[in-house]
Amino acid sequence: MARGWESKSVAAQIDAAENHHQRAPKHKPLSPDRLELIRKKETILLSRTRIVRELESAENPRYRVVLEKALADLDAQLSDIATV
Repeated sequence: MARGWESKSVAAQIDAAENHHQRAPKHKPLSPDRLELIRKKETILLSRTRIVRELESAENPRYRVVLEKALADLDAQLSDIATV
């Protein structure tokens, strides 16, 4: 009897998922230019995260200067993307 109950529960979950998928709003496809811009922004954000982490642990003052310059450059690139 427990197996029958589990089967009904699984079937109900599958039906609910299918109904949700059918009712989900359809997003219009993004243009290739927009996709490229999104990818570029995500890449810059990942690089920025890495630089910030390295900056937190860097002890060499010259390396810190290089990281700070890289961080400033990434921030400038992000602000350029934001204006587009």
